[in-house]
Amino acid sequence: MYWFRTDLRLHDSPALKAALDLKPDCLYPVWCWDPHYVYRARVGPNRWQYLLDCQSDLSASITKLNPKSKLFVAREAPQTLLTKLFKAWNITHLVFEKDTDAYARERDENVIRQAKEASVEVIVKMGRTLYDPDELVKANGGKPTMSITQVQKAAEKLGVVAKPIPTPESLPNPGDTALDFDHTQPSPNPDFNDIQRDSKDKSYTNLSGPRGDFAVPTMSELGLKRATTQHRGGETLALKALDDIISNTKYTATFSKPETAPTAFSPQSTTLLSPHHHFGSLSVRLFYWRVMDVLKAYKGKQSTIPTNLIGQLLFRDMYFAAQAPLGYSFAQTVGNSHCRFIPWHLPSKVDPCNGLITGEHHIDTPEAETWFQRWKWGKTGFPWIDALMRQLRQEGWIHHLGRHAVACFLTRGGCYIDWERGAEVFEEWLIDHEVACNTGNWQWLSCTAFYSQFYRCYSPIAFPKKTDAKGQFVRHFCPELKDYPDKFIYEPWKAPIADQKKAGCMIKGDGDETEGEGGEKFYPKPMFDFNVRRTICIDAIKNAYHVNLYGDNAKVKDGTWRDLFSDNAEGPTEGKSAKDATNRNKKVKSGEEASGDMGVDQDEGEAAEVGGETKGGDRQGKSPGKRKRGAGQGQGTLDGHFGGKKAKR
Repeated sequence: MYWFRTDLRLHDSPALKAALDLKPDCLYPVWCWDPHYVYRARVGPNRWQYLLDCQSDLSASITKLNPKSKLFVAREAPQTLLTKLFKAWNITHLVFEKDTDAYARERDENVIRQAKEASVEVIVKMGRTLYDPDELVKANGGKPTMSITQVQKAAEKLGVVAKPIPTPESLPNPGDTALDFDHTQPSPNPDFNDIQRDSKDKSYTNLSGPRGDFAVPTMSELGLKRATTQHRGGETLALKALDDIISNTKYTATFSKPETAPTAFSPQSTTLLSPHHHFGSLSVRLFYWRVMDVLKAYKGKQSTIPTNLIGQLLFRDMYFAAQAPLGYSFAQTVGNSHCRFIPWHLPSKVDPCNGLITGEHHIDTPEAETWFQRWKWGKTGFPWIDALMRQLRQEGWIHHLGRHAVACFLTRGGCYIDWERGAEVFEEWLIDHEVACNTGNWQWLSCTAFYSQFYRCYSPIAFPKKTDAKGQFVRHFCPELKDYPDKFIYEPWKAPIADQKKAGCMIKGDGDETEGEGGEKFYPKPMFDFNVRRTICIDAIKNAYHVNLYGDNAKVKDGTWRDLFSDNAEGPTEGKSAKDATNRNKKVKSGEEASGDMGVDQDEGEAAEVGGETKGGDRQGKSPGKRKRGAGQGQGTLDGHFGGKKAKR
């Protein structure tokens, strides 16, 4: 049995090769419709559609190699299904690609134990990243990789990236697919994706699907709303996209991520390969080596790590190897030894039994909850932020600098709301969502890990003007503003009433009303004064840095962290301890805007602080001033997406 998961491809699959090297009498290509992802992980219609695209394409490719075979999608959790299939189908070997995500580790350990009890040999191969995250951690002294420099040094010890494996030319027949056991149906409660459905989910009505043929599910079967993205998945499309990119050698060799335009949308300024990497419809090793071949042959000036295409793949590995040793705690603050604690508004509720976040949050202030909802639905009154959030919801993707802008705005640059709230929205809406990359980037942008220059904030007005002075991006995604004069497109509230009427859109309300009785359009007033809020947030972050707590501190876990703040951490706070803790940071410049991609041009000597990088690797009991900086920390950015300006063809 070959168990497909995040490797929906036939090309360069080390695990699939291992299965075929066994020269099996029969091969079952199986996908388990795991209720953890159906109900417990936030997934919107766009990512569901992308997954189904990838599954359908893979199934068709399998059938091309063997008309008797396909992708067999079984509607049951792998923890209960596989052990029954071992017996029913006389399975001798189970083969799959390694996954270091916290839930995946737990699931796979369960399945491996069951397989051994059933005398089924298990073969696991890494193919999801350039390097095995666990091996990177070992080569990094047993610590999470918190900088690109650490990844590069660790990678040197592991040797060159393995060359890609050819696509198999044939596949064995599957055996008998009869089922003679009871179907274990999961509980749908809680269903985090209920909001995504417009009819009842029928995923688990029949183990082998509504027609009994193990077909790929449909959006209708899942009860999901219609997908709105134009981006489609599948290995066939992924390989074609890669060919198009590599064929332009200048683009491939000179690609520099910070120079791409976040306001480009038709077409976007980046490659959009990240969702293919997430679902495994495109091998990262194939991408790596094809880029390396171009770099080797290119005679002109090339871009370099960390901003070139190779650098983006290394950053992806960095986040995977940061997550690998931390497990579930990596995706939250509480219990996370490498995430700085900041008393944000709307903190997550934590299960006291296991210390894990529950998926719900405390509403410590109604104002913050209102701001969060307006941010999520693109009703902040700041056109650049609203256009990005609307693009995200509609297409399932936004440019990496757009992700930076909205993340900064929600956390340290405006709303002072917990980064975990933003990460949940991205988890729901992104088609390229990857737990490791999404979590890492939200920690980076909130300056809780990986990056510490909290005073560098993205202006929702000045920043987009650099690449789109006329606001074409805003006019497209906020069409109610399409007729506004250029000088008011990013600050429509400043337009005289006469100009607002002429443009057919009045600046009024909080976004609940979009149209007046006479048909006139409304666009909301800004929900706060950005300059005022930016200063408040910077002061609050600075004071939290004074207190200098990390997520694994006992005071964070038991709630007594409040004793360290003079006003019970309600809004901007004055730290009571570690008076000189921020002397090693640059002087805060309230109101300073990021000159571009945060940290990309940062010198090695200006490296940001790294959580957990203390002498002996033990932070407990250390004074704040003893924390070391990690060389290279703060260099580069990654959003799980590889980008570049589209070349003219």
